[in-house]
Amino acid sequence: MKGETDLVMTSNTNGALSFDGIGMIFPDGTEALQEITFSIDRGEFITVVGPSGCGKSTLLRIASGLLEPTAGSVEVDRDRLGYVFQDATLLPWRTVRQNVELLAELHGFDTAERKRLSTAAIDLVGLQGFENHYPKSLSGGMKMRTSLARTLTLKPPVFLFDEPFGAVDEITREHLNEETQRLFQSEGFAGLFITHSISEAVFMSTKVLVMSNRPGRIVASFDVPFGYPRQPQLRFDPEFALLSGEVSLALRGST
Repeated sequence: MKGETDLVMTSNTNGALSFDGIGMIFPDGTEALQEITFSIDRGEFITVVGPSGCGKSTLLRIASGLLEPTAGSVEVDRDRLGYVFQDATLLPWRTVRQNVELLAELHGFDTAERKRLSTAAIDLVGLQGFENHYPKSLSGGMKMRTSLARTLTLKPPVFLFDEPFGAVDEITREHLNEETQRLFQSEGFAGLFITHSISEAVFMSTKVLVMSNRPGRIVASFDVPFGYPRQPQLRFDPEFALLSGEVSLALRGST
């Protein structure tokens, strides 16, 4: 781990997603981000934790092109970018299958290909048998699985996750953590995950970055030594607890 005084983050232009000197000042004068530089390759899963309002979600919006930074640059293929929001954002008048097919439909895939892709994605997230259900009949966890499946249909090389499991109960959240890291292992995408949960960050990631209070800067970096697949009992391992404690201390020092 490197602390605030000696942390050096480098940009890799060959990364699936690269931030180089990102700064963000909103029109009202609020400085949200300052000098954010790091990159993510395929097969890496980086989680960012930080105080509320430090600019974590702003960073994802910049990566996706929803916001333009006021300083720095981003390199990413936005034509094949997966984005999983805090809310599942399902269309209530469409079934699970129809919701999962939505992105493929918008990209112009024909009916047979949409069905093939949606079937594979539904199988990956464990929603077999629920293809014809509507969102109102799904649990919170099932809605998030549907959202994941919808994004998986395009086989994105980069996945952005904006606190996707914050609204579900703890047990469901842990199950979704396990399923998402299984998908990460099988699909090999580059993942950028935002969360307030230190345990979730350590369990999911190959690396955890800690952001300072606004304006958000990267002040600490932790490599996570555990291999995949990660079993639920890892959360009770002393080494897991030690690393979680170090992240917590860095986060406390960032405010």
